[in-house]
Amino acid sequence: MKKLIKTGCAVALTLMAWGAQAETKLTLSSWLPSGHPLVKDVIVPWTESVEKATEGRVKVVMLPSALGHPKVHYDLARDGQADITYGAQGYTPGRFKLYKMVEFPFGGNSSESASVAYWKVYNKYLKQAGEYKDVELLGLFTHGPGAIHNSKRTVNSAADMAGLKLRVGGGVMNDIAGALGAVTLQKPSSSTYELVSTGVADGTLFPLESVPAFNLQKLLTHTTLVPGGMYNFSFFLVMNRDRFDSLPEQDRKAIESVSGAALAQLAGHMWDTQDAKGLEALKANGNNIVPASEGFMNEIRSASAPMEAEWLQTAAELGVDGQAALDEFRRLSQ
Repeated sequence: MKKLIKTGCAVALTLMAWGAQAETKLTLSSWLPSGHPLVKDVIVPWTESVEKATEGRVKVVMLPSALGHPKVHYDLARDGQADITYGAQGYTPGRFKLYKMVEFPFGGNSSESASVAYWKVYNKYLKQAGEYKDVELLGLFTHGPGAIHNSKRTVNSAADMAGLKLRVGGGVMNDIAGALGAVTLQKPSSSTYELVSTGVADGTLFPLESVPAFNLQKLLTHTTLVPGGMYNFSFFLVMNRDRFDSLPEQDRKAIESVSGAALAQLAGHMWDTQDAKGLEALKANGNNIVPASEGFMNEIRSASAPMEAEWLQTAAELGVDGQAALDEFRRLSQ
């Protein structure tokens, strides 16, 4: 009997050890505050979906602090310092080119529609350019339509924009703001409160969600809403390629099933929901909120036209039918 008990215990311990080894832990570096909606309502739920989809075989562990500046997060995943990271293409000017398709003005009033359209059009037209060939691309998405927020004055023309020091994240938002006369300060979103509260910046370009998310509603009291968005902003979620390839096929497929279009829909829905709450927070604070006039919108169109033409040329050089991609994105994102 004792021998059987010992044998049974040995088998149990072996199975326990095997079970512990069977669980794969993937690290994720996050640079936004834990309470930011992108973290708590998108990244965290996505990690939970990965664990559920893989029946507990894969667990994504968010590191207690970011491994580096937001602009290096793509490299952190590429080089394997973290297994998974998220970030914004615009934080590293010149590195990525085709993402600007989704950042041009008037891309749509819904982040969910734009994000899902982005993933579809990327796979149909843009993927062949191989911009993410050194990682496993798990997702692409955009925040909601971008607006102008500042502490100085109502903005409803390029003349009103002139001289305003605005924090921008890079990409098209930087180009548009500069073309309309603003002085641009390219910094990540997480630095905005410090820049504005110290007077280094007069304001920022942000979706409505981000003003209360970064506790800026009492500082940035003037908001101009642009129908369809003055700009949009592109994000990625990537994984170290070798780490992804090392997973069993069933787990790779499980992760893919909760990423891609599913992630785009999750992120887009979050931003649409939070944008509505953000607008209410600005109204509750008594902020001055105005819609862009048709004249101002025409100025934005004129400023962005050369940027679109340049993008189409770049797309052609990369072997991509840019006009077809842009047309389809705009059709699907409305």
